[in-house]
Amino acid sequence: MSDSGSTQSCSAVDAFDLPEWLGVDPVTWSAVGPLRHGIVPGMLHSDTSDIELPCDLMAGDVADPIAVVDEATRVLIHQAWRHGQVHVVRRDARLTLGAPGVDFTAPRVLDVVGRLAKAVGAPPDHFSVRLRVARDGSGWDRGG
Repeated sequence: MSDSGSTQSCSAVDAFDLPEWLGVDPVTWSAVGPLRHGIVPGMLHSDTSDIELPCDLMAGDVADPIAVVDEATRVLIHQAWRHGQVHVVRRDARLTLGAPGVDFTAPRVLDVVGRLAKAVGAPPDHFSVRLRVARDGSGWDRGG
């Protein structure tokens, strides 16, 4: 991933262009790194065929020290969310799921991944989320 000190350009991804296994296999999204500058690096994994696809979560309203996305992308994130969808983009050559806000609570992570399931036409119960518990037991480990 490139330096988080600059706003990254994003290009929209049509859910129909995503790999077919996302819509048919049981899938697990796992956080693979800490939340930094609004991005949680993650991985989608087919529980059937062991195929993996890098897939990050992006809190689209992070603006300090610099905006995580440009204003046009931020608006699209909010529009999709209001309609029960998730804005899917490529950011830094990685599939990225955009959500409004500046952080990811565990319920928000579940919501984002559930919206991806909806986007690819999969039943929500085909998707699961794996988060690591924080050492102090205060929630999930955001790496902070």
